[in-house]
Amino acid sequence: MAGASSIEDFLSRLAPEQLLTVNRLRALISDARPGLVERIKWNAPSFAIGDTDRITLGIEKNGGIRVVLHRGATAKTPECFAFDAPADLVQWAAPDRGILRFAGLAEVHGRAGELSDLFRRWLEID
Repeated sequence: MAGASSIEDFLSRLAPEQLLTVNRLRALISDARPGLVERIKWNAPSFAIGDTDRITLGIEKNGGIRVVLHRGATAKTPECFAFDAPADLVQWAAPDRGILRFAGLAEVHGRAGELSDLFRRWLEID
């Protein structure tokens, strides 16, 4: 989904199930920390603390939804950095870059409590 220029533009391009899933994830992320800035970055909704993007959503090639936990555009975390998260929920591409994948809304609803906690804790770290 290339070329989204605004949140509304991104959302308007989603299939109905994707829209429901993305909006639920957006709500969980927004509720995790007051004052997050939501904007389009990397052609998808990204949530930042100030100018540092921390959680970015995306659409997988198979139509699923991807959530990337990160600490900005470039890695700046020591190799000893670790974050406790369920292994069946987050795959770590790097010590400070976790990826969550969801096929649809039912998966997000089923893990909403865990996701709320995970997003809150992720957004608390520097």
